[in-house]
Amino acid sequence: MRPFRPSFSRLGIKLFVIILVVNVAIAGLVFIAVSRSLDQGFIEYLDRTQTRRAETLAEGLADEWSRRGDWQWLRQSPRAWHHLVRHQLWPGDAPPPEGIERRLGDPRDFVLHDARGLPVIGLPPDNDRDAAELRWLPIINNGEQVGTLGYRPPQQLMARMDRIFLSQQRRNLAIIVAALGLASLLLAGGLSWWLGRRTGGMTLATRRLTEGDYSTRLTERGGDELSHLAHDFNVLAATLEASREARSRWVSDIAHELRTPLAVLRGEIEAMQDGVRPLNLDSLGSLSQEVGQLERLVSDLRLLSQSDAGALEVQLAPLDLADSLASRLGEAEGWLADEDISLDTDINGPAWIRGDTQRLRQLWTNLLDNTCAYTSAPGRLRVTLTRQDESWQLCWEDSSPGVSEAELPRLTERLYRVEGSRSRASGGSGLGLSIAMALARAHGAEMTPSVSVLGGLCWTLTFPAITDHQLRGTDT
Repeated sequence: MRPFRPSFSRLGIKLFVIILVVNVAIAGLVFIAVSRSLDQGFIEYLDRTQTRRAETLAEGLADEWSRRGDWQWLRQSPRAWHHLVRHQLWPGDAPPPEGIERRLGDPRDFVLHDARGLPVIGLPPDNDRDAAELRWLPIINNGEQVGTLGYRPPQQLMARMDRIFLSQQRRNLAIIVAALGLASLLLAGGLSWWLGRRTGGMTLATRRLTEGDYSTRLTERGGDELSHLAHDFNVLAATLEASREARSRWVSDIAHELRTPLAVLRGEIEAMQDGVRPLNLDSLGSLSQEVGQLERLVSDLRLLSQSDAGALEVQLAPLDLADSLASRLGEAEGWLADEDISLDTDINGPAWIRGDTQRLRQLWTNLLDNTCAYTSAPGRLRVTLTRQDESWQLCWEDSSPGVSEAELPRLTERLYRVEGSRSRASGGSGLGLSIAMALARAHGAEMTPSVSVLGGLCWTLTFPAITDHQLRGTDT
């Protein structure tokens, strides 16, 4: 096989685009979801914190009013306001927190008005552009409002920090997208190269297979789907190679089979033309025998071709397999006796199956021909028919000579003959068992060879049985 130079295939490019788009989309969705969650959750947290601190400060201011009776002391000493706020928000010796927590506790973000609405600490609302957005809490002392406390919501305090946060997030997102792009590029590039190498080799091998090079094989690596595909490709290539060899051998064997009777016919006709043999009934009878052999061979070939094409004419109907078998064996008793072959039968019936009477008779005849052709005299044939669960099992056993176990699977190959005693010298075209196998399959039966205890071959045929319910339905 020519070395395949991998390149980025269309599949790899599509894979790269898909991975890149999916990763970027996921990163964007995650960023949006996390940003919203952080913004909303953080603002809500700060809002609750700011409100709780404002309430704490309002309670502290109410206590101070109760103790002092007015707000004049705060007007006179702004430093007292800073000290009060920090003391109320961070009591004891605890140090103020850093960052946004400390920013929320800045005394400048709180405004104090007296009961008449006059400012005590901070600017009046009409002079403060942010006063309209302030939140107000009443300061209650003994059920009487002595003032109001205003505080800024965290949204105003976070405006600048939001810009910083979003800027940082955008920068982080850019880094994430760039990293995902690089990872996608590496991943898709590696996958593209790997798929291109694997699929490219398969494409090249398939092209060579279509050109008739059935010796092409793919390397099977790993246990993924591509490895399974490579294995199936190799099985297909091996099957096609075996089929081509079988077809070539089949054509050669057919030509050889036809050549023999044609050569005999030609020789006898030339002998008659030359006057070597007289043109009489005996000579014509010899010619008729050769023509009959040709007709049988052509008929057998036609039957096998019909079986291969699924066009074998079989009229399946309920019939008694035991009756069909016993009838044909009864007719063949004289024939077997002439061949010095004894017959033993153990046929249990009725054995109802769906079959074709004529095709079954042809099947029994082929098995009888095989037994008579390849059984040494004195020989023995034993036929048994028994019920096995949902099927009928037929055992056809003959006596020696036998066949080695290595050659058993090839017995039904067309024109195959075993060397030795079961050879062409015994007669036959080598198609009888192939035809028997085709006829058995036409009836849905399995036909398997094995070594017989009698010394010869044992053919086991298993026919699907018809149930009583099916039989009654057919009769109806």
